Amino acid sequence: MSSDQVRNLLLAFQNGQASLEEAMEQLRTMPFEDLEYAKIDHHRAIRQGFPEVVYCEGKTIEQVAAIIEHLAERNPNVLGTRASSSMFEAVKAKVPDACYHELARLIMIEREPAAIDDSRFILVLTAGTSDMPVAEEAALTAEIMGNRVKRVYDVGVAGIHRLLAQREIIEQANVIVVVAGMEGALASVVGGMATKPVIAVPTSVGYGANFGGLAALLTMLNSCAAGVAVVNIDNGFGAGRLASIINQMR
Repeated sequence: MSSDQVRNLLLAFQNGQASLEEAMEQLRTMPFEDLEYAKIDHHRAIRQGFPEVVYCEGKTIEQVAAIIEHLAERNPNVLGTRASSSMFEAVKAKVPDACYHELARLIMIEREPAAIDDSRFILVLTAGTSDMPVAEEAALTAEIMGNRVKRVYDVGVAGIHRLLAQREIIEQANVIVVVAGMEGALASVVGGMATKPVIAVPTSVGYGANFGGLAALLTMLNSCAAGVAVVNIDNGFGAGRLASIINQMR
């Protein structure tokens, strides 16, 4: 339940348009709803501006479907990350307007698109095409949370002229998300070009000595470029959420 929904409910009660029993019924699951295997935080949209996001990996298909169904009953926009197509089919059976982004492995319900400030945008860059699943997780997360997002993919340092050709859009962006595997050097290069905050996302893309993204993570953490922050390996959602918070600050 969003802040606007709570406000409208209280106004309806104040104006006699809703009875005390009706108001209590709508508020009964605040601040959370106990499903035994999950305690759904229906209060999160009020505290943080977006409902609880469901991390689907590691949950059963039935658990994912039930959690998202309960969230969708009380929130117009819902997001599930790291979801399989089987999980989506189960959700779709309960919530017909759910959609699935296969590359990003996201389940999304968007009934009331958030207002977007067109004067600023988040730029998502990838070093390679193989980094796109994580990048799309970041980009779609930021979009459903009310941000304009632009994408520039496959501009890694092995062909740095491809990145230098993007100088104008890099300078125009309000926040930049850099997604890179292998050695992860792209974040430092972009950080040295940009005056805006850079959120670096190491990916597990790479050969053996990449150590499942650890090499890229350490490179990004050791960046000598100022203004670069780093999220966990393959954490596109975390980068998209952080970029959204920064982009919407006034």
